[in-house]
Amino acid sequence: MPPRPSSDRPVTPGERVTRFVLGGFLATHGAEERKLGVFEAVPAMGLDGLGSSAYGPEAALTVLLPLGAGGLAVVGPIMLLLVALLAILYASYRQTVLAYPSNGGAYTVSKANLGTGASLLAAAALMIDYVLNVAVGISAGIGALVSAVPALGPHTLALCLAVLALLTLVNLRGTLDGGRLFALPTYLFIACFVVVIALGVWATLASGGHPEPVVAPPAVPAATETLGLWLFLRAFASGCTAMTGVEAVSNGVSAFRAPVVGRAHGTLTVIVVTLGFLLVGIGYLARAYGIDAMDQSAPGYQSVLSQLVAAVAGRGWLYTVAIGSLLCILCLSANTSFVDFPRLCRLVARDGFLPRPFAVAGRRLVYSVGVLYLAATAALLLVAFGGITDRLIPLFAIGAFLTFTLSQAGMVVHWARKGARRHGIRLGVNALGAATTGVALLVILAAKFVEGAWITVIAIPLVILLLRGIHGYYARLDGQLRDDEPLVIGASEAPLVLVATRGWDRLTDKAVRFALQISPDVVAVHLLDLDGEDDDEGASQRLRDAWERDVAEPARAAGLNPPRLMLLQATFRRIHAPLLRLVERLRRDQPGRTVAVLVPTVAKTHLWQHLLHTHNAARLSHALMRFGGDGVVVVTIPWHLEAERFDDALIPEERRGDDAAA
Repeated sequence: MPPRPSSDRPVTPGERVTRFVLGGFLATHGAEERKLGVFEAVPAMGLDGLGSSAYGPEAALTVLLPLGAGGLAVVGPIMLLLVALLAILYASYRQTVLAYPSNGGAYTVSKANLGTGASLLAAAALMIDYVLNVAVGISAGIGALVSAVPALGPHTLALCLAVLALLTLVNLRGTLDGGRLFALPTYLFIACFVVVIALGVWATLASGGHPEPVVAPPAVPAATETLGLWLFLRAFASGCTAMTGVEAVSNGVSAFRAPVVGRAHGTLTVIVVTLGFLLVGIGYLARAYGIDAMDQSAPGYQSVLSQLVAAVAGRGWLYTVAIGSLLCILCLSANTSFVDFPRLCRLVARDGFLPRPFAVAGRRLVYSVGVLYLAATAALLLVAFGGITDRLIPLFAIGAFLTFTLSQAGMVVHWARKGARRHGIRLGVNALGAATTGVALLVILAAKFVEGAWITVIAIPLVILLLRGIHGYYARLDGQLRDDEPLVIGASEAPLVLVATRGWDRLTDKAVRFALQISPDVVAVHLLDLDGEDDDEGASQRLRDAWERDVAEPARAAGLNPPRLMLLQATFRRIHAPLLRLVERLRRDQPGRTVAVLVPTVAKTHLWQHLLHTHNAARLSHALMRFGGDGVVVVTIPWHLEAERFDDALIPEERRGDDAAA
């Protein structure tokens, strides 16, 4: 029995830091233990919806600014319309979760009921929406911070990027960790604003509708326009950004513990009821206290919620706690995207429309490539727009409402296939959802197109083209690799083995010994003039003499066909060009025979070693694999500078598992 790997290797400082920051590796069989209950799912998936209660009403009030005080009378009806739409979406998505308990997102529903084209449209819209959600959520959170501490205004972008880095790190540790970590600020936010709204409503009712603010909000500017249908529709379109987190639960159903449907329904209920309460309360109190939106980029900016809390409760401890929790919620609302975006990308990648690494789980059973890609694209967006929420809002709601519409239309087809008579009520609910979100989408497109929504309209088709291009590559690859025939075994000639070498050393010794084990026909290829300093006559003769003495004679003595030495000129110091010409000539002279090229290389185990080598071997291997053709086999022969134990390649959990198995 071979000896067991040792498990007493000391942990290096780098490993300690990595484990502290990212956490230890999790075993695949422990995935079920990492899934969510309602308590963790509300912070993990609901922060987008809860946080949108801050910038949805504010976005609507911003559009209504030209109406002056008249805009405050309009925001209440707009919030009621949004809540009615929210109720329709709630009923619709409860049915979606019930029908697709493994994953009920727009991509899955569209693929199953509307076809590949619709599913790619949903995927593109969702991917763009998730990136925008990260940027909008973080920028809104930092906007709230700047409104409370105006001196931080010049550092808005830097603060946005710092929060993005923190969220990325937390989500690389795993969804469950993020849900637990964000639970305190989430439930604190809910409690604070329920209390603030309750106090504000009580004061309003007690005063006959005209409460006296503890801290008076800034004066509402004078009206410059009158209310028209177009202005009302634009305000409604801006307020629709408060809907963007509703689909998160159906997109992330696979993250729930059993019973999946019950936990998903419970989470969706908590999110929707809380969001509806906040929207109605904010709309009502904004009118009662005379609170209007302000220019976010102007000095002295205060968010609507900052003005609201100050007006109701002053700037004491409740203000500090409420605005602090709001800041956390807004910044952390991007976490919804970090939960759902990698899962969406996994589904799309498994269907061959995204690179396959998106479907591979990382050390903490999260799809790390999706997390990192989301962070990188959101960072680019924040930089491009300077971290200002108002500049990002026009891009935001289109993707969300497009996916709402596709998902509900897909569910209509789903129930129709199952029998319209048996499922008439369910079909009607989803049909109503599809119709209302479709109309809202058209309103948003018309209202926000010239304000920047055209970017999303252009981006979605481009993303679809990219997805189809990736799928086309995988289809061509699979077509070329597919082999439906059984393995053909017959007489075959040993390969012609070429060993690339720059001289006789232990690395070449190892490569030649291996070459003699697989073929009697071995040629060592030495490339001259790689550094421009070779003495052709003297260096070549010394190499031939050493080869005859150290290689050819020992091979003959062992009864083997001695390896030949071939010298090639690398006149332009390009290692691969002369060797590729030789390979081409050999394949032409001996058609049908495999040419195996052994590429000796030093195995680099530390980052600094990569800086001290020329990497000629890597370039040669790449060139041979790219241009060598099907008849060429490339074999890397490594030489380890240090004696690395097998145990060093294992993480501690694997070492313990191997010891236990042994």
